[in-house]
Amino acid sequence: MSADPLAPWTYELPPDRIARHPAAQREAARMLVLGPDGGAEDRGVIELPELLSPGDLLVVNDTRVMPARLKAHRATGGAIELLCLGIGAPATGEVDAMVRPGRRLKLGETLDMGEGKHATLLARHEDGSWRVRFTDGLGVPMAPLDMMEGWGSMPLPPYIARPDEASDRERYQTVYAREPGAVAAPTAGLHLGPGLLAALAKRGVELAMVTLHVGAGTFRNLRPEDMEAGRLHTEAYEVPAATVAKVAATRVRGGKVVAVGTTSTRSLESAALGGTLRAGAGTTDLFIQPGFRFQVVDRLLTNFHLPRSSLLMLVGAFVGRQRLLATYAHAIEAGYRFYSYGDAMLVDPCADRATG
Repeated sequence: MSADPLAPWTYELPPDRIARHPAAQREAARMLVLGPDGGAEDRGVIELPELLSPGDLLVVNDTRVMPARLKAHRATGGAIELLCLGIGAPATGEVDAMVRPGRRLKLGETLDMGEGKHATLLARHEDGSWRVRFTDGLGVPMAPLDMMEGWGSMPLPPYIARPDEASDRERYQTVYAREPGAVAAPTAGLHLGPGLLAALAKRGVELAMVTLHVGAGTFRNLRPEDMEAGRLHTEAYEVPAATVAKVAATRVRGGKVVAVGTTSTRSLESAALGGTLRAGAGTTDLFIQPGFRFQVVDRLLTNFHLPRSSLLMLVGAFVGRQRLLATYAHAIEAGYRFYSYGDAMLVDPCADRATG
């Protein structure tokens, strides 16, 4: 392994290519189409129905992003931010959270959340996160999800570099989001509005759901030791029996399984690691790198990803690293918008992706 195993997954992105706001309408984003021969076409997300075939199956992630960022103050007046890492325990008001700045915080300390609400620091975990308990003015536990829905803000990624706005409650959320638990959006799905979904259905493209709750690990930089271990941070996921049945029916009729985003891909491929796609819920630490054998996903709709990231490597495993980085160079030159609120790619696997 080279001194820097992530160096092959590095590219330079001009700062003005980072999308800090979404397109005016969900379907208005551009879409770069990368075919199995490596040829690239500049298209638009609105054209997706004509690029898929009747009988195809579109698999989306129905996780719901929680307004997981909460503001607090120490008794000394110092400002604190909490990022809740799940829905927690409604009865006890307890949830794991990243708490920043955290170097001087003390076990048992109570933070003022405003309006009589408090967060008490119960325990610190090895990864630096805290177990906290939310209470109201009478000391009664408050369900963490209620706390977030009432007083939290959307956890926009740091590279967006702006405070969240009221519109982010809608736009940093897919239109089919159902299951709360994510701290980041499955961003490829942000392009799919009701009109486009209706057009896909009219085209004869079926829709299926999986759930993967995007965790705080998505904000952490990929490390060389992650590559050595071949595993990532764990995330909870579920593949319903109905989705397994739809995948099987798609195979019978000769259609393709089109995963919307890396999270849908990771869910499907995690559920198929035994050789057969199986329904169920669990956690996955699957790290998809070049050489991985995809068993379920035939095509992938995805956004443009950060350099040196596991998401970039997943797409590289699908199409080949050199081909992917050449496509990114084209996208930069052609003015595509990158990252969560940016444009999309529709990619086919390439026969020589191991070396391409």
